[in-house]
Amino acid sequence: MKKKEMDYFTALYDVARVINASLEPARVLAKIVQSVAQAMNVKAASIRLLDDREKKLLLGASFGLSDAYLHKGPILVEESGIDRKVLRGKTIYLKDAQTDKGFQYGEKAKAEGIKSVLVVPLLVEKKAIGVLRVYSDRVREFQTRELQFLQAVADLSAIAIENARLHQMLQLRCDLMTAHKYRIDDN
Repeated sequence: MKKKEMDYFTALYDVARVINASLEPARVLAKIVQSVAQAMNVKAASIRLLDDREKKLLLGASFGLSDAYLHKGPILVEESGIDRKVLRGKTIYLKDAQTDKGFQYGEKAKAEGIKSVLVVPLLVEKKAIGVLRVYSDRVREFQTRELQFLQAVADLSAIAIENARLHQMLQLRCDLMTAHKYRIDDN
């Protein structure tokens, strides 16, 4: 196995281990974006999750991006042609985010030193729940193995997010049932 393929395998294994070890979404997502950025040797990575109304993409985790870039403004699905396509299940590659008309914050990308961007959907049962992005500080063509790696991580990430949501719902139900039981027992 080539060294780069081994790095992807190791990073994928690390992501799977952290997903399996924790139901804390913030911790899991932070480890995922860090592993992705390091394995792919890119400037940064981020995960954004679709809000309840499916109007905005909210930051789930990031690695390698400045606070100024992270707080540039909302990622509105309606105003981001790229994100609309990704949320329909497509993988999108931007050669130069600074000049691409579909990229919502081209000037901010320029200030951040971002050139190429690769975006893949986070899908749960064919329904998009968010996006995983990698950002390069130079024009970069991504190889097939890199696309496959990123999609595998996105699939694992979507499972982790869904598992965490289900765990939180189950915990809430248990808490409500316990509270209800104590009220009945107190009477």
